[in-house]
Amino acid sequence: MALFTRTTKNLILKIDEFFDNIDLGLLVFREGIKSYLDKDMDAFERHIRKVEQLESNADRLQRSIENEMITNSILPQHRGEVSSLIDVLDEIIDTIKSTLNEFRIETPDIPASLNHNFISITESSISAGEELIPAARAYFKSPYTVREKLLKVYYFESETDKVSRETRRVIFQEMNDLDLARKSHLRYIINHIEKISDNAQKAADLLSIMAIKILM
Repeated sequence: MALFTRTTKNLILKIDEFFDNIDLGLLVFREGIKSYLDKDMDAFERHIRKVEQLESNADRLQRSIENEMITNSILPQHRGEVSSLIDVLDEIIDTIKSTLNEFRIETPDIPASLNHNFISITESSISAGEELIPAARAYFKSPYTVREKLLKVYYFESETDKVSRETRRVIFQEMNDLDLARKSHLRYIINHIEKISDNAQKAADLLSIMAIKILM
């Protein structure tokens, strides 16, 4: 059972484009963090500019989607939940943009010995977001497949917690050459990266409920 019909084709295209921007934002974020750790600041700046463009596109599409649902009375019984889903997904691209800008402004001094940890946290957090996108797309086309697609979102969110917790343990208990201010700064940056998977889990929780309701 598909949620939309041919009469709402234009809205489907806008929602798909919105998802595309989130998906690309996740990809660019991954490359942006790698560039920062590699100290390739020219590439890092290019990734920030790309994310800013994608975030702007997502905001424009979000407004257009919500306006079209209201003005054309599309999905009146599901409008609130769809809007909430779009909002949470938009938080992901907002977090991507804000996190890269935190790196740009605060230029955290990450010890080379922690590069692998930061890559692992980034990969697992981004993977949670990437696994969310096909589940979100499925809600509008084949909602009965949504819940099985969400399993990987929860897996990677849990992995993000594990890797970040271990990294914080190493920073605070083993890296005695770092002062408390630098340790706290590293923890702050880690928390920003983690927010991507946290938002993915938040969206997954909402999607799971939405999928159940539409199939009842």
